[in-house]
Amino acid sequence: MTIVIAGAGIGGLTTALGLYEAGIDDVRVLESVPELRPLGVGLNILPNAVRELAELELLDELLESAVPTGALEYRNRHGQLIWREPRGTAAGYRWPQLSVHRGRLQAVLARAVRRRLGPGAVVTDARVERFADRADGRVDVHVRHPEAKGRSVTTADALIGADGIRSAVRAQLYPDEGPPPWNGLVVWRGTTLAPPFLDGRTMIIAGDDRRRAVVYPMSEPEGGAGGPVLMNWAVARAADPDAVFEAADWNRPVPPDSFLHHFADLAFAWLDIPALVRSAQESYVYPMVDRDPLPRWTHGAVTLLGDAAHAMYPMGSNGATQSIVDARVLARELALADTPAAALSAYEAERLPALTRVQASARRRGPEVVIDLAHERAPEGFADPAEVFGTGELESVSAEFARIGGFDPETVNTRPSLAAASAIGGRR
Repeated sequence: MTIVIAGAGIGGLTTALGLYEAGIDDVRVLESVPELRPLGVGLNILPNAVRELAELELLDELLESAVPTGALEYRNRHGQLIWREPRGTAAGYRWPQLSVHRGRLQAVLARAVRRRLGPGAVVTDARVERFADRADGRVDVHVRHPEAKGRSVTTADALIGADGIRSAVRAQLYPDEGPPPWNGLVVWRGTTLAPPFLDGRTMIIAGDDRRRAVVYPMSEPEGGAGGPVLMNWAVARAADPDAVFEAADWNRPVPPDSFLHHFADLAFAWLDIPALVRSAQESYVYPMVDRDPLPRWTHGAVTLLGDAAHAMYPMGSNGATQSIVDARVLARELALADTPAAALSAYEAERLPALTRVQASARRRGPEVVIDLAHERAPEGFADPAEVFGTGELESVSAEFARIGGFDPETVNTRPSLAAASAIGGRR
């Protein structure tokens, strides 16, 4: 069985590794850039996805360049604590939550793909432009090679479109869809080498109903305890009325001084967010866009995965997390089903309804809605969150989001493995 994957991002590379584990090794990952480089900023990978990476025997290597997140705190614009919850193993999961630079995670995955599937498994300078169904049920994948200034055609038993929010595969399946819809918010993101804050394992989300800041560490201290760590930060607000964005591109650099005045008062005794941003190694601007849910991902021997299937707002750390779970389910089904088309349909049946719910929750701000509620009820702050929230209200918001995403501790710890070998035994 020959599988072609469009896109060497987190979802595409994890799919290749899952296929290898399932006994499918004729896999090619086609990536448009001429060279994979450690681009991007931070990601949080939730325990349900870290479990999958652990089962792919990657956790030890990832822990060398990631931080196990110990807690998540929501705070108001005055820096006052609204809600704190343990994360990862501190919350009872068998696997940690990981904060990691996207480029480092991608590098770990790419190295593993090349080790296990061979150095030619990841093909760069190969942009999937379109596909054509064949009478025998297979698919011809038409590829452009920008640097080499050429084109080629590859025939596959299945094509997986893991080529991101501006997916060429999705565009062919839904040619009238248009660009990703924008909700009017702008996000600035970057990384800074800075001293750790709080306990060095905490992720914070702070702000009000108009502005939001997310900060978390992604590395261990350089030079030992007390040294600087690589910090991920993101700040967001409503765009100015005349703002125009022609494309959703995370790699559009901007100087911090061009936006920092909007967040100048988010300086707390325990973390000076403006100072952190001002010292950034890199900073990028991005319109907060997503994709509308689709009625179908799968069409014959072609399906979508990750952001190509269900791009969502960055609420609740679900982007890369859900792409990893997608990859494992798809690999399992390709190992078990009688035909590739049947496998892709089974994958869609399991994943599409769940991800449609997660997308809808992200559009409602997911668990970050507690910051909106805190501002609405106590814009000048409070001495105790019990003055603002009813008994159990905050716990229920968090628990409901975990339930929708399928990453509550009981589900993650007790569900059967998504590995193909485990599923074969369970289905006999």
